[in-house]
Amino acid sequence: MNYTFSTISLAVAAFLALLGAGMAHDSLFSAHMWVLFFVLLGSAIVMLGRVKFSPAGKTLPQHPPSEYFDDVVRYGVIATVFWGVVGFLVGVVIALQLAYPELNIAPYFNFGRMRPLHTSAVVFAFGGNALIATSFYVVQRTCRARLFGGSLGWFVFWGYQLFIVMAATGYLLGITQSREYAEPEWYVDIWLTIVWVAYLIAFLGTILKRKEPHIYVANWFYLAFIVTIAMLHVVNNLAVPVSFLGSRSYSLFSGVQDALTQWWYGHNAVGFFLTAGFLGMMYYFVPKQANRPVYSYRLSIIHFWALIFMYIWAGPHHLHYTALPDWAQTLGMVFSVMLWMPSWGGMINGLMTLSGAWDKIRTDPIIRMMIMAIAFYGMSTFEGPMMSIKAVNSLSHYTDWTIGHVHSGALGWVGMVTFGAIYHLTPKLWGRERLYSLRMVNWHFWLATLGIVVYAAVMWVAGIQQGLMWREYDSQGFLVYSFAETVAAMFPYYLLRAVGGALFLAGGLVMAWNVTMTILGYQRDEAPMPGAALAQPAE
Repeated sequence: MNYTFSTISLAVAAFLALLGAGMAHDSLFSAHMWVLFFVLLGSAIVMLGRVKFSPAGKTLPQHPPSEYFDDVVRYGVIATVFWGVVGFLVGVVIALQLAYPELNIAPYFNFGRMRPLHTSAVVFAFGGNALIATSFYVVQRTCRARLFGGSLGWFVFWGYQLFIVMAATGYLLGITQSREYAEPEWYVDIWLTIVWVAYLIAFLGTILKRKEPHIYVANWFYLAFIVTIAMLHVVNNLAVPVSFLGSRSYSLFSGVQDALTQWWYGHNAVGFFLTAGFLGMMYYFVPKQANRPVYSYRLSIIHFWALIFMYIWAGPHHLHYTALPDWAQTLGMVFSVMLWMPSWGGMINGLMTLSGAWDKIRTDPIIRMMIMAIAFYGMSTFEGPMMSIKAVNSLSHYTDWTIGHVHSGALGWVGMVTFGAIYHLTPKLWGRERLYSLRMVNWHFWLATLGIVVYAAVMWVAGIQQGLMWREYDSQGFLVYSFAETVAAMFPYYLLRAVGGALFLAGGLVMAWNVTMTILGYQRDEAPMPGAALAQPAE
């Protein structure tokens, strides 16, 4: 497989070099083709080199023998950790750019291009790799079947990495559709569609050939995430390229139809990529780490069907007080408020899975991380419906309150549950007795938690202050504050926001070191976690 992939990569790289050289009339497209050339050239060299994750001269125990295809999962764990650190680092940089505008370096490293780079790195690179890796791991174990498609799993992994690199370089070069989410251009979208269909085939094929008659609920959530994201991506990115040898295209939608399509996509990307997919992760790894069954399997099924039915209708709440028809705004608000109930059903199911094992929160920092993730999931899924109410939205919309809400969900829920899954998986995948250091997991927990709390709390206060300043009128009906004054008032909040992000980044670096040392076969001599010797099972 390595040599076949390398040969194809070299051939495609040579073709792209010629193509890029001939595209002088579209300098951006030409630059992107050269980026693709060097990526494929590098990947060919890597695959020919058959990279080993071990230090020179050190003999490590072999990976545990397994009937499952775990090599692609191992690569997925490494990619998740790498892209997580990259995404967190870019987030700290753009937070500092807001506080200190002179840090904007035009044209490639200004806030307008770095912000979508950060969002995509955290959501699609870090979160996407976590979902692909864990879904491949979970579906094989719960179906008792090897991953369908043979090397198809490798195509999904490497194809997705290529998409990440092309999208990221496109953001910095300014090659986007220039819409709300700064989506990559048409040829990158088409490539992602091909990769995603391959992902669906590999996942669904494994379920269809399962030896276990029951389909575990985690697979329901993973499958809903894969299918719905495919639909959202295709519809939102319907576009006509200006030229098949150029970087520009025009969306099939315009005006309020384009806005509604984008927020149908945007909110449901949150609902199915950042919620349903990671709920699949929660329903497998929390019971596994706690060594307890899911609290209520019946509740998990109700949670699934209620969530996927209601979420798809909630997008219009992002367009309150716009040209969108009032009935559509109200529809989005009503379904958003209704969404609170199934969301909290899932939160309760996750928390109550620890019934009879609550002592593990004191002694196991991995469980502590997972429970903190579920707590942030509950908080965010209450705050979201509340912010969708028109009266609240009139204050919160366009302010940093929304930024605080998004990051409490993205860092608190998505980040924490992913960290827990990585710490659970790493020793198992590489056949180690334990992680390099459990105490470093504890440090990571506190750095990440403190970083999220500082970040979210500061943004909540900043957002409410912004909203109140924007709507403050004097006795004659004139605005009291200019927009520039409201921006200047945000400086201390933006500075503290960067501090919160830096703490979260520090936790990510601790994780990267811990995972790397575990993979390399080292174990740190350390005393047991406080309370481990005194822990008693909960009654």
